[in-house]
Amino acid sequence: MNWFKYSAPAAFYPLAGRLIPWFWRLAFVFAAAGLYIGLVAAPVDFQQGEAYRIIFIHVGAAWMSMFIYLVMAFWGGMGLAFNTRLSGMMAQALAPTGTMFAFLSLWTGAFWGKPMWGTWWLWSDARLMSSLILLFLYIGFLALTHAIDDKRRADRAGAILLLVGVVNIPVIYFSVQWWNTLHQGASVSVKGSSMAVIMLWGMLLVALAMWMYTIAVALTRARIIILEREWRADWVQTLSNPESAGGTAGN
Repeated sequence: MNWFKYSAPAAFYPLAGRLIPWFWRLAFVFAAAGLYIGLVAAPVDFQQGEAYRIIFIHVGAAWMSMFIYLVMAFWGGMGLAFNTRLSGMMAQALAPTGTMFAFLSLWTGAFWGKPMWGTWWLWSDARLMSSLILLFLYIGFLALTHAIDDKRRADRAGAILLLVGVVNIPVIYFSVQWWNTLHQGASVSVKGSSMAVIMLWGMLLVALAMWMYTIAVALTRARIIILEREWRADWVQTLSNPESAGGTAGN
């Protein structure tokens, strides 16, 4: 199968339409399983009590806020390198969800930090500040791309911002190793996990649910953006008037 053909909006649009229901189903299944494990089956933590259960949302949101930005930067780089129209559309489609997860990460982190550290926020904490910068990068991307009327110019400007801002991602990840912060070291890494197995499964399943949700929402939003930008194209007109093409229009 030639996957490069799907870089064209006309080919990507029907493919996304077929994939969206599957990703919604996966998101529901993973979320139900993960939340059941995290909120019901997982035992109470002997140090943090019931308050630790917020990690089942917080950790996944933090991971997704960083990962989505990396994916957006990838699309931005592809757009600059190959001048593909779909790249800018995908970055635009992912940005609101990345912004949501960045905010959710900070919000849940504050609620977790209050009982654990005795404070909602600490300006001197490197991970908190770098995560806040990530939220500002998302907001800046959205503001910049919406402020430029020419969509192709907006895509290029947004791509440059994404590629410059990507340096913040390793700062967030390694901040607990580089500086003395309130945050503990990573409980999950490529070397293994210090968490109980049932807790780890709950956290990973919720994170998978968040990723499936992100794909479903981004594909839905990408289809809307494609229609908005390509509305003059013949294939879009065919979608509106399928009789003119003998009813052969895609999803």
